[in-house]
Amino acid sequence: MALPIEDYALISDCHSAALVGRDGSIDWLCLPRYDSASMFGALLGDEDHGRWLLAPADPNATATRRYDGDTFVLSTLWDTDTGQVEVLDFMPHGDGRADLVRRVRGISGTVHMTQDLRIRFGYATTVPWVRQLKGEPVRGLVAIAGPDAVVVRGPALRASDHRHVSSFDVSAGDTVDAQMTWYPSYRKIPSAIDVDAAYQSTCAWWQGWASHCSHEGPLRPQVVRSLLVLRALTHEHTGGIVAAATTSLPEQFGGTRNWDYRYVWLRDASLTLEVLLSHGYEMEAGDWRAWLLRAIAGNPGDVQIMYGLSGERYLPERELPSLPGYNGAAPVRVGNGAVDQFQSDVIGEVMVALHAARTAGVHETEFSWPLQRALMSFLEKNWRRADQGIWEMRGAAREFTHSRVMVWAAFDRAVRGIEEHGLDGPLERWKSLRNEVRADIESRGFDTERGSYVQYYGSTEVDASLLVLSQVGFCAPTDPRMLGTVAAIETDLMRNGLLIRYQTTSAVDGLPPDEHPFLACSFWLVEQYATSGRIDDSNTLMNRLLGVVNDVGLLSEEYDVAGSHQVGNTPQALSHLALVRAADAIVAGQASPTRVIAG
Repeated sequence: MALPIEDYALISDCHSAALVGRDGSIDWLCLPRYDSASMFGALLGDEDHGRWLLAPADPNATATRRYDGDTFVLSTLWDTDTGQVEVLDFMPHGDGRADLVRRVRGISGTVHMTQDLRIRFGYATTVPWVRQLKGEPVRGLVAIAGPDAVVVRGPALRASDHRHVSSFDVSAGDTVDAQMTWYPSYRKIPSAIDVDAAYQSTCAWWQGWASHCSHEGPLRPQVVRSLLVLRALTHEHTGGIVAAATTSLPEQFGGTRNWDYRYVWLRDASLTLEVLLSHGYEMEAGDWRAWLLRAIAGNPGDVQIMYGLSGERYLPERELPSLPGYNGAAPVRVGNGAVDQFQSDVIGEVMVALHAARTAGVHETEFSWPLQRALMSFLEKNWRRADQGIWEMRGAAREFTHSRVMVWAAFDRAVRGIEEHGLDGPLERWKSLRNEVRADIESRGFDTERGSYVQYYGSTEVDASLLVLSQVGFCAPTDPRMLGTVAAIETDLMRNGLLIRYQTTSAVDGLPPDEHPFLACSFWLVEQYATSGRIDDSNTLMNRLLGVVNDVGLLSEEYDVAGSHQVGNTPQALSHLALVRAADAIVAGQASPTRVIAG
């Protein structure tokens, strides 16, 4: 049975990622990419679906975890009746290989350690053929099945009923290393790595990257960790930014809201780009823009809302019977059916992000502005189309207010590209369309009786995505219409101190009703409070949200307040980038507060 979601920590080499449980078991690992098939899939089943346990044999051992500074080297300190050991788990960065290292260091006394290795390639469809590694000074084994192979070196492992186990003692001053390398099965076995050198270079790289963060404030540690998460979810070679490291962690425990987030959503990636830019990471902006140009090259009418890490377009959603789901939450899905949806807001997200890049000094290339002009040409003809919205509703397409506002933002940034940066384009036509879209929103997306913007045209409900209106400049945070919308959101969507996204009904989204608070929405509310002068409210809500961060600073998608558990795929890029924005807003709001009375 998998652990609670908050009991997992992430390690990454910026090509893939693993989840390490508080019990010392690696329960999720896909190699060589984030979206590869799992070889450790216990997260979505049990230990027989693949895992690598390394922990004291003492069942009463207790663990304390932290990251080794501003890195993704995970340190787990184990205390037992006989002594203390530290386990360092990391994926070496920059070696061009798919390696994972588990180093055990004796701190005091002597601790009896145990290993349980169960390799299950192809989402637990295949038990590999395993043989002992011979002719090397370091003991180990090789596991092969189809295209996949791994070599594992370290304490001697012996076969036991389709798994491999070992036990060994570690005394004070001892160091015992275990390392695993994935490689294509048709190639020769890779050599062992120098663990000392890999540890030093990996720590230095992460710490060097984190040191460039420009945020200063009392929440700097949380901001830096969240930025590190965004970097850990960015594929180093392609520049693609995955929405999360996992698939099918449920939005409803035991339910069917289980989606694959190991792909690049234009929306999430654009928002991530804005956050990185605002904290001094211009190089990442250039990499992402290059990814975008490759991914959406071609007819602008063929633009998708999401792509694979290298820009792959074919991401059909399918169910995997080989994995029973997180604590029985079935089905497990790979691919994502939302790939075929029309969501007009993503063009706005892209235009806003690229304008932010221009403003930060990232120069246009010979292709980047023509691409944006092509997107705007498409939007000119299609901006009135109903869509599935930011939450990827699987019900009927509607005219969502948030989507229409992001259409306005697209025209606004296109106009500003001409006016502020001297780019060429049909200025007057885009200005006219910008005004037309605004008039459409004000006349059809605003409930004058309630004094609030609405979820979609013709509705009287609100949606937490309406908090984005002030973020993109459609209206000021202190505008009476925005304040009325905030009041309606507080009334309708607050659940135990946190926000849900919208009132879930099968008629609206085509899915089972009810869900837990969506963490990014509450961070958006923190930002709105801070920018509208409600500083005390912003700090109170921010502290509540920081209370749901796990022991190593990670956030999933949602939170079960009653059960005190994280919910959904993890770590979630959208949650972390929203945390950073909220922290920035608090710093700015405290520097120049404008008091506004709530309600």
